[in-house]
Amino acid sequence: MKQKIATFLDSISNDIFNISKYLYDNPEASFKEFKACRYLTNILKKNNFQVTEKLLNIPTAFSAKYGEGHPKICYICEYDTIEDEGHITGHNLISSMSVAAAISLSKVMDKFQGTVIVLGCPGEFVGSSKITMKKQGIFDDIDAVLMAHPDIVTAESGSSMALLPLKINYKSPASLSYRKLINYSSLDACLFTFNSLNLLSKGLNNTSIDGVIAKGGSSPYLMPTEAEAKFYIRGTKMCYVENIEKRLREFIKNISNLMEIQSEISIYELPYEELITNSTLSRLFSHNLKESGIIDIKDPKDTYSGLSIGTISHCVPCIHPYISIVESPSIKYSSGEFAMATISNYAHDKVIKTAQALAITALDLIEGEHLLQEMKSELYKNTNKNFIINKKD
Repeated sequence: MKQKIATFLDSISNDIFNISKYLYDNPEASFKEFKACRYLTNILKKNNFQVTEKLLNIPTAFSAKYGEGHPKICYICEYDTIEDEGHITGHNLISSMSVAAAISLSKVMDKFQGTVIVLGCPGEFVGSSKITMKKQGIFDDIDAVLMAHPDIVTAESGSSMALLPLKINYKSPASLSYRKLINYSSLDACLFTFNSLNLLSKGLNNTSIDGVIAKGGSSPYLMPTEAEAKFYIRGTKMCYVENIEKRLREFIKNISNLMEIQSEISIYELPYEELITNSTLSRLFSHNLKESGIIDIKDPKDTYSGLSIGTISHCVPCIHPYISIVESPSIKYSSGEFAMATISNYAHDKVIKTAQALAITALDLIEGEHLLQEMKSELYKNTNKNFIINKKD
């Protein structure tokens, strides 16, 4: 079966490269990925997947299924870009790897019971549809979620930061600046918040606060009537982040009272929980990646970024390993050169080998009931432990 997967991938190699190239040539911003969505779903339909378009009424989201029953193995497609930047983070390759893995696995599914699922998840850069899908129960019946991310190093799946986006809006009365020198403006409150948090954040453990002033007045002649600040609270666990959020809300309330400025606090994007890598799944994938020809695999990579798959990993066993797609060490991640590297022959070779490992890992789970149980027991142990930490805090 594993050889059949490898042989089939070799036979569709050009089609897989065309996915990477098409998405590269047609970059689309978050939740506007109409061409990408249509291209990917057409390929899956041609390979006899049952496709649901506009999943959860999200125009560029989709679900594609092949087979029936459990285990249900899910691959993730991401395909948005940062507007005007192109595929500097390689989302085009995430889609090509996942689709290649899913289709090749489907070609041996007639021998087994199980379901291959591909989820098209738009909007990764602005809150991610995966979080909405999780809230709406899309992942409730899935046994494992697999995806791999292009990078400048090949590394095992590690952890990510929990992330909570918080917006603070200050409002003050309108006036001419030269007539109101003794009164505080909304911008005064905003600047005081930044200066105070910059000092206070130095004493935080396991968390950090990053912010930007999004709005702060239009003319020096007028006192700013409204100032807006946006923050990312990051932490190694969501319980730490939520604790800082509570303290920050109280802090803002005190500033508002002290300076007699109105304030409003809101969450402006969906929060991400920290990634819990399933070590059973990671072990299987790393073994299969070596068997597929990618030998040099670094230790688990932890990222300062928030990852939407982190939230999913609290209800389904997940992995998010990294695959080097660059030959030159001078190429930096999230650069124009990195985007160009995604359509190189070197990157394409990595895509095929990674897709093979992703497909064979799923096959291992389908054939091995004991692996499924080990994976699920680990998930229960990890999430139950986190629950105890949350109660304690």
